[in-house]
Amino acid sequence: MSKTTVKKIKVGGVIFGSKKLALIAGPCVIESVDGVMTLAARLAALAASIEIPLVFKASFDKANRSSLDSYRGPGLKEGVAILKEVKARFNLPILTDIHEAGQAEAVAEVADILQIPAFLSRQTDLVVAAARTGRVVNIKKGQFMAPEDMINVIEKVRRSGNERIIVTERGASFGYRNLVADMRSLLIMRDFGYPVVFDATHSVQRPGGCGTESGGDGVWAPALARAAVATGVDGLFIETHLNPVEALSDKANAIDFKKLKQLWQKLVAINDCL
Repeated sequence: MSKTTVKKIKVGGVIFGSKKLALIAGPCVIESVDGVMTLAARLAALAASIEIPLVFKASFDKANRSSLDSYRGPGLKEGVAILKEVKARFNLPILTDIHEAGQAEAVAEVADILQIPAFLSRQTDLVVAAARTGRVVNIKKGQFMAPEDMINVIEKVRRSGNERIIVTERGASFGYRNLVADMRSLLIMRDFGYPVVFDATHSVQRPGGCGTESGGDGVWAPALARAAVATGVDGLFIETHLNPVEALSDKANAIDFKKLKQLWQKLVAINDCL
């Protein structure tokens, strides 16, 4: 594990960069009010029962879907209102992604963490707009980027006056429609001095692998999560669903909520060994 001392980034009651592993979890996209509230309630209950430092995540819009016919979400106005209700009901920090610079201020009124999608990690205006809100900025490393190159994205946030930064690894392009998780990138990026998160579910994605939608090998996500924790990370990003086969986005990669408790206990045990 990298010996670099990373900044501690506090989000509500969750601290990234402490010795305690943090979890970012939730559905890929908001599918319905009832669905989000039910999953958030179960995640909150699980977090309370086994002391998980939890950040709830969900997208209000999936602007980079494979097909024009793919479900994208409820949109900015309705989606932010739903996330606001989740926060009020369950007292959970909220993470959601933005795709346009003009969304940053409105989303920052509710979200504790603004996420820069991997496909957009080099979009300067988007990164700067997120940074200027003062919220924590979680930057997903582009699938097309070397981990060393992420220092330039970090600098865009820092030079915009914001040191509240998290960096997330979500796999690198390996030929067509395939990703590979290079565990070295976790150590390389952690040496920049900011908390590093491993996105276990998107790292097994097969972009566009099902023609009009992305496929994936979700069966491998738990193994990669264990490997990442053993290598050294500050948190895990895991998309979960109450019934993954019916999920409207990334159904091939989401981990069934029923399996999350056992997986998390294994990850904590590995982390404690470090």
